[in-house]
This record gives sequence, structure tokens and C-alpha cells, in this order.
Amino acid sequence: MKFTERANEIFNEVINDYHKTDNVDTPIQNPYSEGIEAVLYAKCWIDTVQWHLEDIIRDPEINPEEALKIKRRIDKSNQDRTDMVEMIDSYFLQKYNEVKVKDDATINTESPAWAIDRLSILALKIYHMREEAERVDATTEHKEKCGKKLDVLLTQQADLSTAIEQLFEDIEAGRKYMKVYKQMKMYNDTDTNPILYGKK
Repeated sequence: MKFTERANEIFNEVINDYHKTDNVDTPIQNPYSEGIEAVLYAKCWIDTVQWHLEDIIRDPEINPEEALKIKRRIDKSNQDRTDMVEMIDSYFLQKYNEVKVKDDATINTESPAWAIDRLSILALKIYHMREEAERVDATTEHKEKCGKKLDVLLTQQADLSTAIEQLFEDIEAGRKYMKVYKQMKMYNDTDTNPILYGKK
């Protein structure tokens, strides 16, 4: 099985597991104890919870104090998401560390893990767009419009999966090489956010 096929399976598993309770406070119960599958499951769980936090915070009648709490959760979630992406890239760096890179090898616009991050988000978009396309209380027009969007998302998922697999092939053949930059987010850092270091 191709890596992206397995990744998409795990992402769908996560999304279905989350919707058994559909509650952002449900603790993760990762069925994978180790390896890249455990990391992919944890990564998509973060994305899924954050997806629903983003929905909640857009409630026009939300209590401002509650909104601030959720905004802080989203900020932490974004950092956790970035950390997980870097873990996935570390897996690929280790996997391909003995590949002999060709002299004319080129670098990709994004690392494998950031492409897989987009695949995880696409799985969420597909799940929720399918919900809208099948909503029993929605108008026919709404369902048809969402059905067309769903078709586009499914095509996008197939195309992105193909592109990721082609990237793996290029890396394995030495035609492309990995170069990973750690995310240098400044707003969470007490040394680089003036609001935070000003309060030291």
C-alpha cells in the first residue's frame, strides 16, 4: 500500500472516531502505540479538534471570555500541529538519509510532511462537505452546490496524493532532496514577541 493511501485511511479513521462524540474535549484514544501511524493519527486528531474549535469561536453570540479561552486553545493547537509536522519530516529525513543525491537534484517547494498536513485538512474538508451535500434539512440547491464542491475536493485529494507519491519517488531516486526548516514562529516565543518579553 502506498504511504498516502495508508495516511488517508488513518485520517478517515480519526475523523470517524472524533465524531462518535463530536466534542472538542474528548481525549484522544490513539489505537497505534508507536511508529509513523501513531504520529499520523495524533496529527489528524489535532487538526480535527481544531477544525471544530474554529467553528465554535465563530458563534456570533459566544461569550467573550469563552472566545478568548478557545483562541488560546487554537494557538496551542497550531503549535502542536507544527511540532507534529516536524516529527513527520524527521521520519522522512531518517528514511531517506542514505539516498545518494544527484548533482542536479532540486529542492521541493514544501517538505513531505507539510504536503501530508494538507492531506489531513483535505480529509476534514471532504468529511464535512459530504455532510452538507447529504443534509436532510438543507435545500436541494444547497446540497447540489455542496455536492459539486465535494467532487472538486475528492479530485484535489487524488491529485495531492499522486503528487506526494511522485515526490517520494524523486527523493528516493536522488532527483530531489529534503531540506527542512524549523518553523520560527515568533508570537509564541517570550524572547521574540515584544508583548511577552516586555512583561518579563
